[in-house]
Amino acid sequence: MMVLRFNKLLRNCSSLYKKNQTRYSSTEKQTKIKVNDIEINYLKVGNGPQTLLLLPGALGSIFTDFKPQIETLNREKYTIVAWDPPGYGFSRPPDRNFSPGFFYHDADYAISLMKSLQIDKYSLLGWSDGGITALIMASKAVDRVEKLIVWGSNSYVTEKDVELYEKIRDVQNWSPRMKQPFVELYGEKYFSDTLNAWVDSFQIILKENGGDICREALSKINAPTLILHGAQDPLVPMEHPVYLHKKIKYGSLKIYPEGKHNIHLRYAELFNLEVDDFLAEDL
Repeated sequence: MMVLRFNKLLRNCSSLYKKNQTRYSSTEKQTKIKVNDIEINYLKVGNGPQTLLLLPGALGSIFTDFKPQIETLNREKYTIVAWDPPGYGFSRPPDRNFSPGFFYHDADYAISLMKSLQIDKYSLLGWSDGGITALIMASKAVDRVEKLIVWGSNSYVTEKDVELYEKIRDVQNWSPRMKQPFVELYGEKYFSDTLNAWVDSFQIILKENGGDICREALSKINAPTLILHGAQDPLVPMEHPVYLHKKIKYGSLKIYPEGKHNIHLRYAELFNLEVDDFLAEDL
């Protein structure tokens, strides 16, 4: 019954979304800015009163991860900033560094990026690893982060989680469709080496931190938070969004019954409407 209601909602939202949609070009010029010691690649479009920072997932980049949002979110409502985290996309050199606390380092760089762009208030949209970074940012920049949207994210890992990551370690086992965008962006060696280092980092977190990534950050988040999750996510089991919902004081949780890890791409129209509705709510 839940799936039938979801499919009906998806059809209705799709019709409404297409009727009111403006599609923008995805050829806007990305640029770089010196943030601390790294040249950070970013994109800034729109001139709306609400600023959004889009944070991609592991090995992700601005357009591999957020094309439907950049192209279709209303630029009269939003000023959209998207970044490539250090070591990802075109924020290279340096190569990606997975030293202890790397999510906290990413959060510090992202906060510094927004300061460098002279943006005082903003909301965060974080997917997967980008959602982890967003959670930490919201706990550290409490006076700057207005709202928080995360999906496919977790604040800790279990042995089961790391076993799931191990299954995707070998890029030779990836389908050509999934693999090709990363190979085009990075070349096969950097892609493979960085993915292996990413999996290794969680093995270390599990062994040395008891799996804890950022549990302590959750109680410090004051921003209204929307947690979205695909019930069929093959990488992030349902216990994680449930835990986030329990620990974040102003959190709400919505589940996509048939969704997997990339709900913002697979269900882009519905996802963007959810974002609009949440951001329109009074603070």
